[in-house]
Amino acid sequence: MTFTVSEHSARHMRRILRIYLASWGLAGVTHAAELALTELVSNVVRHVPGRTCSVLILCGPEGLRVEVADDCPGPARPARGEGLADGGRGLLLVEALTDRWGAEPTAAGKTVWFECDRT
Repeated sequence: MTFTVSEHSARHMRRILRIYLASWGLAGVTHAAELALTELVSNVVRHVPGRTCSVLILCGPEGLRVEVADDCPGPARPARGEGLADGGRGLLLVEALTDRWGAEPTAAGKTVWFECDRT
């Protein structure tokens, strides 16, 4: 699904994700997955001109995979050593909450993804 997101979009994305997780029997990863998705959508709101992204939610044998793709070519890197800065820790949170995460360049920008294993 492709969306133009705003400050309030994460709430709607979490609701959609929660419905999928419940139907797939993955309720055990709901908290971590909701927070990680919120961070990725928030990054689009903050850093992507036009605030457009595509969200892909997949269930596989290992568990959940979520991908957020945008058309901003800038890399997705966790901030390190930012001291008392107000922001910049979103990808560190994704890293801490999920079993795996990464970012891959695409022809138009990048895809940032995370995976949560079945619990």
